[in-house]
Amino acid sequence: MASVAIIGAGLIGRSWAIVFARAGWQVRVTDPEPRALESAPPLIREGLEELAVHGLIADPALAMERVAFVHSLADAVSGVDIVQENGPESVSTKLAIFAELDRLCPDHAILASSTSAIVASRFTESLPGRARCLVAHPVNPPHLVPLVELCGAPWSEPEIIERARRIYESIEQVPIIVNREVEGFVLNRLQGALLAEAFRLAGEGVVSPQDLDKTLKDGLGLRWSFIGPFETIELNAPGGIADYCKRYTGFYRSLSADPARPDVWDEGNVSRILEAWGGAPSADTLACRSVWRDKRLAALRAHKKSQPEA
Repeated sequence: MASVAIIGAGLIGRSWAIVFARAGWQVRVTDPEPRALESAPPLIREGLEELAVHGLIADPALAMERVAFVHSLADAVSGVDIVQENGPESVSTKLAIFAELDRLCPDHAILASSTSAIVASRFTESLPGRARCLVAHPVNPPHLVPLVELCGAPWSEPEIIERARRIYESIEQVPIIVNREVEGFVLNRLQGALLAEAFRLAGEGVVSPQDLDKTLKDGLGLRWSFIGPFETIELNAPGGIADYCKRYTGFYRSLSADPARPDVWDEGNVSRILEAWGGAPSADTLACRSVWRDKRLAALRAHKKSQPEA
């Protein structure tokens, strides 16, 4: 049976454990913080059971039996085929973790990091086994949102990237290849551009933050949930993408000439948005909203899986 080591039992690590266990893999989860490791089993079990409610897994109990929780990093990585690292977003921390992983893991194991923005060259350059290292950046939570960005360092072996792509496809994720290192990879660069404009529009009072959210969830987000921006514009002009560009290039050029500036993230602008938003919710409210979000994502994923591709 194929096996994976999940390094880090936080939100992303637990979600990755669900992904691999659902797909029939033997999963070993470890975390240097004992409390994180102790709290992980019921949360992973709950996630598997929620998938079953939506028909996304047949036997959550059997999947849970495939998940082991170990305190030793060496025990976690013994004989595994791939490691999914989910440590803090810190170069120094990842340097230390990957040095240990490269020393302890079998030679055939792929070493993948879930980092959101740190390119692999910053923490793998000095490793003897650097050719087998890459970033495999998921979307939160990966057991409900299947995209995973695969981005190697300049020295990552193409065969390793390809083998990783096949693995993630086999566990029902949707891998994309980021052809060269770029800060934030693809998803967060797109998200960052949209957020910057959102913070500008809401901060300047053009629209309330609540109405801006409606613009996405009841507008762009509906079609973006099954077609991307290039497919969208192809269908928004009679002659496809080339026709769309001829019709609207002037408008988009003027927008690009006046982009949102970095100061949209300054304290004054953020304070204006928070005031309009209505303040910070309690921890209990955030937890309840997160559960609600995950249920809606599970329902959406089940719906998308039930529909034929165009």
